Amino acid sequence: MPYSIIIRTLNEARYLDDLMTTIALQDVPRTEVETILIDSGSTDATCDIAARHGCRITRIAKADFSFGRSLNRAAALARGEVLVMISGHCVPVGRDWLRLLAAPVLEGRAAYSYGRQIGDDDSNYSERRIFAKYFPPTSHIPQAGFFCNNANAALARAVWQEYAFDEDLTGLEDMELAQRLTMRGLAIGYVAEAPIYHHHAETWPGVRRRFEREAIALRKIMPQVQLSRLDVARFVVSSVAGDWLNARHNGVRGRGGRLGQIARYRYNQYLGSFIGNRDHCKLSQAAKERFFYPTPTEKAAADDWLRPHRRTPPHEGQQPAGKGKELSPTTR
Repeated sequence: MPYSIIIRTLNEARYLDDLMTTIALQDVPRTEVETILIDSGSTDATCDIAARHGCRITRIAKADFSFGRSLNRAAALARGEVLVMISGHCVPVGRDWLRLLAAPVLEGRAAYSYGRQIGDDDSNYSERRIFAKYFPPTSHIPQAGFFCNNANAALARAVWQEYAFDEDLTGLEDMELAQRLTMRGLAIGYVAEAPIYHHHAETWPGVRRRFEREAIALRKIMPQVQLSRLDVARFVVSSVAGDWLNARHNGVRGRGGRLGQIARYRYNQYLGSFIGNRDHCKLSQAAKERFFYPTPTEKAAADDWLRPHRRTPPHEGQQPAGKGKELSPTTR
């Protein structure tokens, strides 16, 4: 079996049905795909939805949960050659997502690959700018560096069996594993042609906590990284100004592109990052700018994915728009 799709969940009923329906629409034989859902204590309809779609369901207690541990437990049940990881609040854009994302791993061009992430009109515009920075429109197989993201990734099961995910990190288990793999000469690939919609339905404290736990994890991966109070102030001001001007330029008028929403997102992002990494030793200014500075590349900033578009839910048997490649966006 080529593909084992692993989905981590905690109260993901809002988008899970769309995710599962889109998995069923992929352009690979269904007999070549298994879907494993690992749940950490959902109290909504998450597990019912998964069961209705024929998922193999396993559970991890909240007290035992870490991002790495949950993936390791699900991967231990997998039978596929490739472990394909996607978050329960993400939805693939097209029918060819699974095949394209896993192809570098199955073909031996990379041990670990990850795909593009984008937002839609319900996403905060600042988050869409972050997606544009870290998930550009051009593939790199192999890529330089060890950035990787398990919200949309594929890993050779044989590689996982040898290395596995770090179970003690508070986040960034993907980057930590990618760092170890690159140190051993294995390739990481970025597949821009395998995009997903990534939905973060978070409160402002939730945004802050997400960036804080990732900064804590970054201590182990890049212990030299540090943000000062001055850095935080400068990055908040520059990112808010850049996001708001870019949103106006691209005609974004929704709630995610309002100045107040942008300011609150960026404030919580950098406050959480500062709290999480304030004990770090110093980093060179050039490296600091490269890691934290909010502006995406000029090409990514001008890309059409930053313009307003709305994802429409997939339906079984529905023909996707646009030559069979995109299940979703219609651009206003």
